[in-house]
Amino acid sequence: MERVDVIVFAAHPDDAELAMGGTIARLSKEGKKIMIADLTEGEMGTRGSVELRREEAAAASKILSVNIRENLKIPDGNILLSDDNLRKVVGLIRKYRPSIIFAPYKNDRHTDHIDTFHLIKKANFFAGVGKYSVIIDGQHSEFYRASKIFYYMQTYEFDPTFITDISAHFQEKIAAIKAYGSQFYSPGQTGPETMISSKGFFDYIEARAKVYGFRIKKDYGEPFFCEEDIELDLSNYLKGF
Repeated sequence: MERVDVIVFAAHPDDAELAMGGTIARLSKEGKKIMIADLTEGEMGTRGSVELRREEAAAASKILSVNIRENLKIPDGNILLSDDNLRKVVGLIRKYRPSIIFAPYKNDRHTDHIDTFHLIKKANFFAGVGKYSVIIDGQHSEFYRASKIFYYMQTYEFDPTFITDISAHFQEKIAAIKAYGSQFYSPGQTGPETMISSKGFFDYIEARAKVYGFRIKKDYGEPFFCEEDIELDLSNYLKGF
């Protein structure tokens, strides 16, 4: 059984890249084992197809040096807090035993993102409940709970708990997003225009990253929220004293 350091849960392929592609690239370069778990195949998307999104997700994962990517194939637009879906996510957490989980923030424009928040939060709790039985590879899985869930920003903004410096990895983030040519602006690409397929959408992605980077005196940043207190290592700010 292969353990990972981090699981990034996303409602749709491309959500992880959009929200925290720079952080994923940074953690990967630091030697952390990263898994992206897409809940749906994005079959309700206005543009592209399921088959194309699979190819795009594979290309984006390679750019960000993601170790494992799985799709739970929950129906797009219908991410229910059901026992079946709960067991899928609990099984994944118990199988890969991440130290940290990333998931969408609790309020957003897309209701799938909100539903994913509730599903992941409940799943991580019940993954640590010994009497909640989930079968993996024909055996009852051992209970396990990730130590923290960090929530990433999508359309709606929030006051972040912390911001990661992605200055050295911003271009990897953009390249990973551009791997989804069916969803975002790409010269010659056909299909109905959406909010994210306009040419100006990349300006918005860069502007947000610059704003949050400025708040930590860096070129680019990505914001996150945690519902629990986080220990701060003051030694990082006392170097040279």
